[in-house]
Amino acid sequence: MKAIQLKEYGGPEVLQETELETPLPKDNEVLIEVHAAGVNYADTARREGQYVVPTALPFIPGAEVAGVVVETGSKVSGIKKGARVVTLIESGGYAEYAVADERSIIPLPDDLDFTLAAALPLQGLSAYHILKTMGRIEQGETVLVHAAAGGVGTLAVQLAKLFGAGKVIATASSEEKLELAKEMGADVLINYTKDGWEQEVLDATDGKGVHLALEMAGGDVFYKTLKCLGTFGRLVIYGVASGEQSKFNPSSLMARNQSVIGFFLPQIMRKPELLQPSMKELMNWVAKGQLKLTVGDVYSLEEAAAVHELMQSRKTKGKLILKPSNI
Repeated sequence: MKAIQLKEYGGPEVLQETELETPLPKDNEVLIEVHAAGVNYADTARREGQYVVPTALPFIPGAEVAGVVVETGSKVSGIKKGARVVTLIESGGYAEYAVADERSIIPLPDDLDFTLAAALPLQGLSAYHILKTMGRIEQGETVLVHAAAGGVGTLAVQLAKLFGAGKVIATASSEEKLELAKEMGADVLINYTKDGWEQEVLDATDGKGVHLALEMAGGDVFYKTLKCLGTFGRLVIYGVASGEQSKFNPSSLMARNQSVIGFFLPQIMRKPELLQPSMKELMNWVAKGQLKLTVGDVYSLEEAAAVHELMQSRKTKGKLILKPSNI
């Protein structure tokens, strides 16, 4: 099979097309013919050797896969060949075939195509659990969503509303991206490339600050977001897209009972009692038209390096998808 593999850490150029043996599913695994694979910032962090956990080389990126089951392990009973499925895996999505544990498999409704399905798991589950499980969102609260035109951002804006947020403040780097956030339901739009954006956030809350903030840039954005946090406010960190680690004085949180919380999706994936119900709820909202999936562009598998470069240059919006050329 064809796959995109990295044998050393570095820039997009280390992503190389290669021919590998098609993997064989173990007892409790299934083999999926990949029809669409999602691209995420976690993939770029893996490529650069900056991921939350070490990335052993050689490595095939790609955690989101939608496709058709073509083979099942000897102990798999509830999943049949030919089933249309979507799943989250630790690695291996940038390929023509991928294996997945049967416990992670979610059947696809007949009317949901593979491209849209691949746009949902990682970022949908991230947005869901950042807001609900870690952020403990409550009815009527004000939520700050950074990078609101991105994959997690567009879903977080919508889910915050579905969870009962009273006001969603969205930030993005251009007017075009802010317009997309508005279409998703954002109430306040702020361009974070302009100086003083944190004061705009505070002005939008009458100086009280937000109840919940979603932060994935790190560096200066983290420090300014802390200033936007209100009393009993929670700041959930789910990435470091800038590559700049942040340091702060934890005792500064005490005066206003604030919290800084870390989020790492693989920990959710290891808990079926959290993963399965939330994924089904997300799929239900999509089926009912209550949750809109925003696909930016679809690229061939061979264009993976170019896609990474585009994403890291902030020239994209919505979800980016890779599609093997054999499909």
